[in-house]
Amino acid sequence: MVTSEVEGQQGPVRLKGAGFHGPLGEARAGRIVGRLAGRLGGGGVVLDIGCGWGELMLRLLEAAPSARGVGVDLHAGDLARGRENARARGLAGRVEFVEGDAREGDHGRGDVVLCLGASQALADDLVGALGALRERVAPGGRVLLGEGFWEREPTAAELAASWPGASAADHTDLATLVDTAVAAGFRVPWVETADRAEWDDFESGYLAAQEDWLAAHPTHALAAQTREHVDTHRSRWLRGYRGVLGIAYLTLAPVG
Repeated sequence: MVTSEVEGQQGPVRLKGAGFHGPLGEARAGRIVGRLAGRLGGGGVVLDIGCGWGELMLRLLEAAPSARGVGVDLHAGDLARGRENARARGLAGRVEFVEGDAREGDHGRGDVVLCLGASQALADDLVGALGALRERVAPGGRVLLGEGFWEREPTAAELAASWPGASAADHTDLATLVDTAVAAGFRVPWVETADRAEWDDFESGYLAAQEDWLAAHPTHALAAQTREHVDTHRSRWLRGYRGVLGIAYLTLAPVG
């Protein structure tokens, strides 16, 4: 994704059109905040692993005025967006955005731990990531895990059209995903999955700013690079994983 300046003109802003860093709609986000905010009374902590700009974390802090948040991510641009959003919403004093590897350092435990499409930030496999989440959630707390699963078995052609090196082994079905969480020491009080509209809104929002910029700057020095990125991503989505890859939002309660 292109953000550099050439000849005094800035390239398209990364992910400008996406409200959340994943296929999460407003209605679902509101329900999730409503379920989890009660865990944050008396100065609770939200720990957001692979937070991006931490939109759901900020909404939880708005719903729980005594809580504080810590978001960890490697992408400086997303973290800067999160800090600016926090300042604009009067939350800067209650949230810290940390640039770094979530596997390193002690970021404390969360009464609510968010890990939305970011289990790879904790381990190279889901079992390892679930073990790391068990260590990071406070007793009586909750984890919200956003994790991919196959809506149905992908065909060879769909895998070939998706991300580089895509394999059927990259994900399981939804039932196996839930079973894996239970085997890792969690109960699963809530299971929900992103619908087609949430996916389409996210993927379109992911590309919208770049598409608009390309329409207005077809001869810009960054246009060819941006066009290649946008067209490649759209093709992978529409020809590869649309309707095949799902995202589950699992609310996990640690046992014991």
